[in-house]
Amino acid sequence: MSRPSTDAGSGAGAVRPPAFAGLFYPDDAQKARQLAERYLSPVEVRINATEAALPRWLGGIVPHAGWICSGAIAGQTISTIARSQATGPDVIVVFAAVHTPLPLEQATLDTFAGWTVPGATSEVSQELRSKLLEAGGRELFAADDRFHSREHAVEVELPLIQAAWPGAAMGKSPAILPVEVPLIDEAPQVGIATARRIAAMSSRAVFLASSDLTHYGPAYRFAPAGTGLSGLAWAKDNDRRLLEQVERMQVEQVVGAVRANLNACGGGAIAAMLAACRELGASQAVMLRHTNSYETLLEQGIGHERDNAVGYASVVVG
Repeated sequence: MSRPSTDAGSGAGAVRPPAFAGLFYPDDAQKARQLAERYLSPVEVRINATEAALPRWLGGIVPHAGWICSGAIAGQTISTIARSQATGPDVIVVFAAVHTPLPLEQATLDTFAGWTVPGATSEVSQELRSKLLEAGGRELFAADDRFHSREHAVEVELPLIQAAWPGAAMGKSPAILPVEVPLIDEAPQVGIATARRIAAMSSRAVFLASSDLTHYGPAYRFAPAGTGLSGLAWAKDNDRRLLEQVERMQVEQVVGAVRANLNACGGGAIAAMLAACRELGASQAVMLRHTNSYETLLEQGIGHERDNAVGYASVVVG
């Protein structure tokens, strides 16, 4: 497998334009903002009923399908994290699944100065990116815009991030750091290295893993339990195999589990997020919601065939 060059940046210093507005989420700025705000529905989670203070969440899992299917689940994760923090983050790291059909064996950063979605631009933390690419980090990180220019896993989260932390839409803190993480054994080290760099900078961070769960059905060429509702039930059980490991903070087992069970498109991103949170003191993960595209469309009264579905989960870590 070839490695991307650390200088493979076609957009160095430029702002990345939206690639999926109008497809995965509205291309009208006002509509996108209003819908993103509607999706922000934080959940109060008390781990210990005797404690007055709610947990402070450092990160979580967000799905990245079209908003009609998964926007509410992603918004729940993001807003629950935001609501739990008295002080907002300096940077929001989005560890993302890789959908670009090119070989990749390192976590891959971009070279953009910012990412634009309708009505707003999120600045990229260029200082953090530079530090991760410094000598010593190049075994884990590279920069290559080919893996970001047409990738939706980060983009669809940005209007939700901007709505939850309004500073992100006004050229102020928090900045973002998009990181494509393939399903590699080193994924936990990617998260640890990122967390340590942030700690060394005395910065506050939120870590998101942008990943859907089992892609089930003939459309995805994966239907070991057949088609119909029984197949979709099997797929949800397949999701749970991974979610149980996430809730137990079994960071080092995530990549192997995803390889074996095909129950996430962003297994590397999930492992990196969990490792980063654990490095900064997190000890627990809580699942807020687990569903799939068939169920979310059905809830909205939208007819959907029963043979294909993608799993989604809202998880917070702290």
